[in-house]
Amino acid sequence: MSFASRATAVKAMDNIGGCRQGGPVTSPDAPVDPAEPADTVRGLRLPQLLLDLIADGRWRQPADDVLAAAVPWFEDPLDLLTDVAAIRRQSRSLDDLGGADLGPLFRQTPGSTAAAAVELPWLDTEQAVLLAVCRHAGDDVAIALDYRTGPDGPRVVGSDIWTDPRAYTWRVAAPSFPAFASALGLVP
Repeated sequence: MSFASRATAVKAMDNIGGCRQGGPVTSPDAPVDPAEPADTVRGLRLPQLLLDLIADGRWRQPADDVLAAAVPWFEDPLDLLTDVAAIRRQSRSLDDLGGADLGPLFRQTPGSTAAAAVELPWLDTEQAVLLAVCRHAGDDVAIALDYRTGPDGPRVVGSDIWTDPRAYTWRVAAPSFPAFASALGLVP
């Protein structure tokens, strides 16, 4: 499958553009671990509220102005990953982007290979799951669950290339997933 046809297939499946944070960097036909429980992605258990919102059809794309209010530093539009399959598929890109080549550019690294604890403004790729990715190719931005705060209560972080255009950073978007879902108007 060519890069162009793979990009078209991914866009059709996820209704998103082709950015490096997800998009065609992750092949739509890449294997998924069949032994992984339905409520986990990359070995990390998704918050029950997220699973409930997905099951009820309430985890859906908010209006751009609502998402912009929740993450005000974002200047580029994002698309939520609206089901577990899309979250799994796009989150695999964290393994590709946390390596020696692209990791320093995107401030992403696997914590197990780091010399010290991976803290913000870096993202520990082994402790993260993508929730939203860039809508347009080349924007290379994302929102993720960050499990460094604990397996039962991940915070939500977003990439930031606008505050300091010389440095790609990760920062807190919400202290918890329920707080993020509330900011999006998906729960009271």
